[in-house]
Amino acid sequence: MEKLLLFDIDGTLIDTEGAGLISLQKGMVTAFPELSGRAFPPLDLGGATDSSVVAFLFEAYGLENHFENQTRFFDFYLIALKEQLQVFEKEGKGRVLDGVVPLLQQLATCSHRWTLALLTGNTAHGARAKLSHYGVDHHFAFGAYGDDHADRNELGPIALRRAEKDHGLIFDSADVVVIGDTPKDVACARAFGARVIAVATGASSHQELAGVDPDILLKNFEDTDETLAAIEAVFG
Repeated sequence: MEKLLLFDIDGTLIDTEGAGLISLQKGMVTAFPELSGRAFPPLDLGGATDSSVVAFLFEAYGLENHFENQTRFFDFYLIALKEQLQVFEKEGKGRVLDGVVPLLQQLATCSHRWTLALLTGNTAHGARAKLSHYGVDHHFAFGAYGDDHADRNELGPIALRRAEKDHGLIFDSADVVVIGDTPKDVACARAFGARVIAVATGASSHQELAGVDPDILLKNFEDTDETLAAIEAVFG
């Protein structure tokens, strides 16, 4: 039976080296010039959704968290993100993480067995901007995103509904594995009964990830055969 692999983006597939955070800062000030000169509050972005981050920022700055303000911010954020990715590329910053490209290529050769999709805190447009910049967006036909819901734990069921509605693919949660680099990825998978592979390529340490008991914990994706074997093994 075909299985669904839901990949996180930042820290799992790519490392933008901070382009997202800079773009959040630039997007906020550009969208709301009256905030210029005010200190930007510290953020914990590991596993967070962009919607929850924006809600936090709006509260910190005393802005109303309504649709018009959200849309205004995300429009300017997306512009800033695309520009920052280009700036960082010229500076030699940002990359696809080691082993990701051969892994995705190998999985694509078995499309009758694996469906690749995204489960990410990025907005849909932000996710596409990042993945297309690094040339790996074509591997993912759909996903669940940070503008679908502020709570990451709600994204798994959204991904399943989108698979069925838009692609005619029906998956039981037991046929799904979430692949990510933070404890929030593990919690998200557990919230809808999916399996989970954690990879210590982001900000969370191997020890921290081991403490939240993923089904499988990998150091990285550098050994493609090892990673493929782990994906096979997680389904028993």
